[in-house]
Amino acid sequence: MTKDLRTFLTDLVKQDPGGLKQVSAPVDPRFGITAYGAWYDERAEYPALLFTDVSGVDIPCLTNLVATHERMALALGVPVETLTRTSLAGQHRAAHPPVRVTEAPVQEVIWTGDDADLRRLPIPTHNELDGGPFLTAAVALMRDPDSGALNAGIYRHHVYDGKRMGVWFFGSHDGGTIYRRYAERGEPTPVAIVIGHHPAFLMGAVSRVPGIGGEYDAAGAFLGEPVELVPALTSDLLVPARAEIVLEGRILAEERAEEGPFAEWPGHYVGGGLKPVIEIDTITMRRDAIFQDIQASGREHRLMGALPRIASIHEAVRQKVPGLKAVNIPLHTRMHCYLSIRKQFDSDPTRAAFAAFNTEPENLRAVIVVDDDIDVYDEREVSWAIGTRFDAARDLQIIPQWNGPGGLLPTNWRYDAEGGRTPRMSSAVIVDATKPAPPVVFPPRARVPGEAVRAVDTAAVHDVTSVAGLWD
Repeated sequence: MTKDLRTFLTDLVKQDPGGLKQVSAPVDPRFGITAYGAWYDERAEYPALLFTDVSGVDIPCLTNLVATHERMALALGVPVETLTRTSLAGQHRAAHPPVRVTEAPVQEVIWTGDDADLRRLPIPTHNELDGGPFLTAAVALMRDPDSGALNAGIYRHHVYDGKRMGVWFFGSHDGGTIYRRYAERGEPTPVAIVIGHHPAFLMGAVSRVPGIGGEYDAAGAFLGEPVELVPALTSDLLVPARAEIVLEGRILAEERAEEGPFAEWPGHYVGGGLKPVIEIDTITMRRDAIFQDIQASGREHRLMGALPRIASIHEAVRQKVPGLKAVNIPLHTRMHCYLSIRKQFDSDPTRAAFAAFNTEPENLRAVIVVDDDIDVYDEREVSWAIGTRFDAARDLQIIPQWNGPGGLLPTNWRYDAEGGRTPRMSSAVIVDATKPAPPVVFPPRARVPGEAVRAVDTAAVHDVTSVAGLWD
């Protein structure tokens, strides 16, 4: 069966009983949906949540879908250890270019004219200082006017009213390049915004693919099968046939509107300003569509953002430093990247770090490079390496004027006492916590022999319930 959101929900209910919870109580899309996610988050629980009674609309809302490594592993068809102990989730996957089909479940229902009203969708307002409702799990599709390549990406979409929304293309986003090429010609940019699909499809959409386009191929690699496409109704774009909802419209060439504020993954309110405006003409959907949301600045937001980038960074660094062992972007701080390498030359850490920075230039603030005997998925190991193999006077490199100006990171702005801010550049660092390259001999690390650890008899270990008789 072709994979989509519904096949994943079927697998989830079968493989992880209790992983999907239905909320039948009425909820307000303004804070009511995200309140449930926050309630579970306070208890370190992260179930997927399906809200079937969202006030003012007839369409259910699904959020927190892949907020755990276990559910993400289910989506990618890998053991959970592949996500929590290695950086190989996106590696060695066969390419699956998309295919065109004639069956289009996503076009079973078509809204046009006054019926194509964004307010008929259960779009949440996520956090208390947000400027309004935002689409967070929406994949924007555009065609490059120069090459004809189809590009996909997840951007910020601030919903202003029933027809209009803002879009923020940040930094090196290819969507911004495509929009500017159309705008320079004085033409609107055709856009289709996809809501609701298999999590692996979203993973492909946020992958850092070299050049413009290629995200459909990447999504097929994550899915393990081609993405099925059909023509959009109002443009030459090709949209996923098995998506839940597609919004079709145009990015206006000259119009700008104030976008934000919005709580992004760093957990602060930054960014915003005058951004391009999208005008929606047509909404298509399945007959019993499900609206998909990602809880902004929550665990799913960070996990969905980190894992595809780990795969992209792994590939970029491996090309420069073949001795790369693993990459980790910690879930609690997507601004940091840990690389473990089998060091052959003293220049390897710098080359590895810059390959990572150039793959993710907008977000990374610190790259920490360690040897291949260090587990980059264990913060204690990384801290130990910094404490024992890092000399700040020799092994710290500061890269001035690297991030910004502006953007999502709070340090990329200068603030004043009146509450105003102006964009500025900020710096990044490379921490080389590796031993000297061969043939230099570095003090060995203390370890219990592996064969001795493997010989431990756990059956001989018992809980002590009374001290009587333990000693004379």
